[in-house]
Amino acid sequence: MFLSVVIPTYNRLPILQKCLRALEAQELAAPISGYEVVLVDDGSTDDTVAWLRGHAAELPHVRLIQQEHGGPAEGRNRGVQQAQGEVIVFIDSDLVVTPSFLRCHAQALEQHWTRRGDRRCFTYGAVINTANFDTPTSEPHKLQDVSFAYFATGNVAIDRTLLEQAGLFDTRFRLYGWEDLELGERLRRLGVALVRCPEAVGYHWHPALRLERIPDLIRVERERAKMGLVFYLKHPTRRVRFIIQYTWLHRLLWELLTLGGLLNERSLRPLLAWLIRCGHPGLAMELLRLPLNRLGVRALYAEAWALAATSQACRPV
Repeated sequence: MFLSVVIPTYNRLPILQKCLRALEAQELAAPISGYEVVLVDDGSTDDTVAWLRGHAAELPHVRLIQQEHGGPAEGRNRGVQQAQGEVIVFIDSDLVVTPSFLRCHAQALEQHWTRRGDRRCFTYGAVINTANFDTPTSEPHKLQDVSFAYFATGNVAIDRTLLEQAGLFDTRFRLYGWEDLELGERLRRLGVALVRCPEAVGYHWHPALRLERIPDLIRVERERAKMGLVFYLKHPTRRVRFIIQYTWLHRLLWELLTLGGLLNERSLRPLLAWLIRCGHPGLAMELLRLPLNRLGVRALYAEAWALAATSQACRPV
């Protein structure tokens, strides 16, 4: 079994270095015959490309593909098209994996292919969130790390032919969010089984909360709202409405938990600053998620109303 690890990246050089070095340290065993890392640089403006070229000898498994900035969906598609493997492994460029990562995915796939008599399944590894940049793999597994997503490209492996049958990623998802879960909806409708593979562990690094990051987090929520509406318009089902929080229950929930917006990123700022100073940025982030979720749900409804108004205005008289 030859594996292709497909990774889109954009301006993440410091953690990307750890990501690639971890992939070079893989402990291989049957059924793996070999692997490659197809790294798609999505128009990075930092030193990513220069560093990769300067350290190519240290990264013998890495093949660099470059494209103009088009988003992760376009990057992953380009990576799959350039890949040589029969199995595609998707991870993000801020994920640091353990030495047994590829072996665990490959063995779980082989086992389930044999049991099922076909390849209509994919493995979903464990993702442990951490803000520890120096030693990300020292982070313990936490309740917050449990994911109920069906298909998330932070840590999955799938037969290439099956992936191509589903149609790859929809490149209309150019902003942040939902392109992998949308592909997951198509895989689910094809009857593709999810196989949990908790032994294939990846540590997802993201920086600890700083107050300066709040505007960027708000921007991400607004982008997620735009892409969430693209997701729903393509799959207008109750299931997708719940996934993207496009229901009155979610509106009510976040309005109640934020006291109708009284608890927002501005009113919480002193408390967030205090928690960060006291060494609890994780707790501060969990608290900030309350107004961020409210903002995201309200932005989603605003996007839907704007689209409806535009459609109404464009109707012929």
